[in-house]
Amino acid sequence: MSDVELTVTVTGPVATVVIRNPARRNAMTSAMWRQLPVLLDGIEADPAVYALVLTGAGGTFCAGADLGDLDDLLDAGDDSIAVAAEERLASFAKPTVAAIEGACVGGGCQLAVACDLRLAAADARFGVPPARLGLVYPAPTTRRLARLVGPSAAKHLLFTGELVDAERALRIGLVDEVLPAEALADRVSALTAAVAERSRLTVAAAKEIIDGRADDARVAWWHGQVRASGEAREGWRRPTSAGRRASAGRRPPAADQMFLAPRRGRTPDAAPRARRPARHRPASATQVGVTGSRRSGMSASAGVRSPLRWLHS
Repeated sequence: MSDVELTVTVTGPVATVVIRNPARRNAMTSAMWRQLPVLLDGIEADPAVYALVLTGAGGTFCAGADLGDLDDLLDAGDDSIAVAAEERLASFAKPTVAAIEGACVGGGCQLAVACDLRLAAADARFGVPPARLGLVYPAPTTRRLARLVGPSAAKHLLFTGELVDAERALRIGLVDEVLPAEALADRVSALTAAVAERSRLTVAAAKEIIDGRADDARVAWWHGQVRASGEAREGWRRPTSAGRRASAGRRPPAADQMFLAPRRGRTPDAAPRARRPARHRPASATQVGVTGSRRSGMSASAGVRSPLRWLHS
């Protein structure tokens, strides 16, 4: 295993991407920015994966972009490889969770904000430092941050470049939960397991609608899928504890069938429309390095992205 790489481990229905660059507190190199979308394409296409966790190795999430690649990032502006990786993560079809310890700064914060949910250890620190460096934060990244924490908190982070602790991040909505460091992994596992047990149809539709990627026609299509699948009726009738819990909470259990129709529209920041997850099947652990080599089970190569049609039982 290289000291500088992204690795992927698939355990059951959850894929975990780990950022590794210990000499630079897990800063993202150009190679890592370029590889992340490739890895995400492979994970998204894996029918066994229902959720994704993004984290850093060695008790640090990510200290930002490797400034050795600064010239490349400056020349590209909003078309940089960092923004492309962020947009691909934001458009990932399945639920994403950032598990954050230690530094989550600059490009690290950029990646965390692109996830659906963020769980932080009490020792986590967050910062957006372009004002310290004389840089203009990318427009898609700035807008995504402002939508998450609100204009005032986003301006505070951007204007000052100050680091904020986990409790402050929780108050402004930058993270969803703060836990003792020793409890973080268990909580992330419990959360992703809970999400994996829920209706694929509900989760996929909610993510598209909340993220602004579903126009009226797409919403109507989702409602049609509810009627066609029979999932809601089954959830009310199912004589199991899961079915009773679903009925009591007005929440259907896992979908039995779901298909993907042609997508419409774009994200608010022009990211591609997300694809939805697929059929659950047991999976053995898989690791893919930043070079894209296949170690077992899953390839990191991307190929041509196309709308998926899938069915899961």
